[in-house]
Amino acid sequence: MLNYLWGAMIFIGILVAAFTGNMAEVTNGAIDAAKEAVTVCITMVGVMSMWTGVMKIGEEAGVIRSMSRGLRPILKRLFPDVPENHRAMDHIAANVIANFLGLGWAATPAGLMAMEELQSLNRQKDRASKAMCMFMIFNMSSLQLVSINIIAYRTQYGSANPSEIIGPGIITTLASTAAAVIFAKAAEAVT
Repeated sequence: MLNYLWGAMIFIGILVAAFTGNMAEVTNGAIDAAKEAVTVCITMVGVMSMWTGVMKIGEEAGVIRSMSRGLRPILKRLFPDVPENHRAMDHIAANVIANFLGLGWAATPAGLMAMEELQSLNRQKDRASKAMCMFMIFNMSSLQLVSINIIAYRTQYGSANPSEIIGPGIITTLASTAAAVIFAKAAEAVT
């Protein structure tokens, strides 16, 4: 439905521009927007590659493993149905660490692998388990220390202080994560 809405708005905009003699501005705007989109994509691919590489180096150096061990007590409380030494816990920890560091791109593969492992533990294959629901909600709330992608966007667009969003980002993601966990635990208690 949304595709039709956007398509209609674009079509109506082009028609209005054609009838009002502003077709050159529409064309120039489209070209400028395409150039900017390519520039943003190239910048973000660079940022993404760098931080995904940093995450991989941390994994190879054992930093991720030691951070994972530190998260185990918290994850065990959030996911009591998942055995402590199951591979799902490793993937969940990697996902949480990547999200915490603001590396959503590096978190995605770990999140997908965590869901696959959680599905292997699921007795009802056609329905999400409590652990799967908790992981999805916890992952979506995404507690972040530093939002690398937002800082990169702010830098690219000339912000005088691109990192000023770190404090508010920590507060809002902490609040969203707390709300997500409370909601998920309340929903678990009801079912």
